[in-house]
Amino acid sequence: MKYIISKRVVVLCTCFLTATSYAMEAKINDGLGEKFLSQQVAQSANVGRAIKSIIGHYPEQATSVVSRALDLYPNKYKEIIYSAISANPALAEEIVALAIDKGISNCTSIVEIAINADPSYIDFVVKAAANSTPEELNEIVRIAVITEPDSADYIVRSLAKEHPTKIVDILQSAIGAVPYVGQYAVEALLAVFPNKAEKVISTAVRESKVHNQDISDILTTARNAGITESSVEIYAREGGATSAELAKH
Repeated sequence: MKYIISKRVVVLCTCFLTATSYAMEAKINDGLGEKFLSQQVAQSANVGRAIKSIIGHYPEQATSVVSRALDLYPNKYKEIIYSAISANPALAEEIVALAIDKGISNCTSIVEIAINADPSYIDFVVKAAANSTPEELNEIVRIAVITEPDSADYIVRSLAKEHPTKIVDILQSAIGAVPYVGQYAVEALLAVFPNKAEKVISTAVRESKVHNQDISDILTTARNAGITESSVEIYAREGGATSAELAKH
């Protein structure tokens, strides 16, 4: 008898929770979306916690919820973007594009927030930002490399694939932001664009010298990528390498 009562209680509870879930989801979908979100924020006393909670329960509504939240609380955009991506990193690209499209802040600020929320999705973040605001490509590279220098190779490679005519700009911005990443950027680019070796090596050498960075690692990376010694020397000289610098190798 106790078992039967317990089973009924479980069934009733399950039905109640299911009904509640459907009701809450309906509120997100219908015209009461803003009211529902406001209520959740009031209950949580924090917009970030509210966003995480809603996305956790209704991941399929994440974009809609973030969109409404940015409209309702534009001054809390940092908290909203960070919380949304932390709750569902796979949505990083979509959320970044959405935030940029709404014009709530400058592109680089949004990129920095998104990267800090989950660095493992950095290539999706920079691609979304560059596709939304291609005119800010150099700044996107700069802030991304500064924010996550260990991912410079992913940043450079991802953006170069999307914008192959901007390889020089991308490389210059990356090395200009964090000079020591030159060798990693060169390695990443030569792996994808071996036919662009001259442009990649000469640009990397030139930018590294501008920032007083030793070019030894760049030249070694080029050789390891299969570029002949004679070609490496020619391209390096185009970038301003001296005979003394080349003689070290």
